[in-house]
Amino acid sequence: VQLQASGGGLVQAGGSLRLSCVASGRSFSTYVMHWFRQAPGKEREFVSGISRSGGRTNYAYSVKGRFTISRDDAKNTVYLQMTSLKPEDTAVYYCAAAYTMMVEPNPRGMDFWGKGTQVTVSS
Repeated sequence: VQLQASGGGLVQAGGSLRLSCVASGRSFSTYVMHWFRQAPGKEREFVSGISRSGGRTNYAYSVKGRFTISRDDAKNTVYLQMTSLKPEDTAVYYCAAAYTMMVEPNPRGMDFWGKGTQVTVSS
């Protein structure tokens, strides 16, 4: 599967953005979908994940209550709605697909990656 993320941009602190990740190919509904991010000089970190059915989601502690992940299998798309953005949310955001759901998602467990989209939050 090929993944293409979009929706990043420059926003002031407290603002909102919605990221989208469109998957090409078949069988999108068979993948567990994730968002990761990587800030300059830091390791790539897990942000959020959503199960195949959409019934289970998980979030990093740092974004819980502010970010919402969702998926639309008819559009082969996973979304990340980001609200109450903070300067520390500034990073390149990546979507990733995995065959299985992990209790603690990490980059090594992902099977497919998309190119990132830059999110910059100004103070």
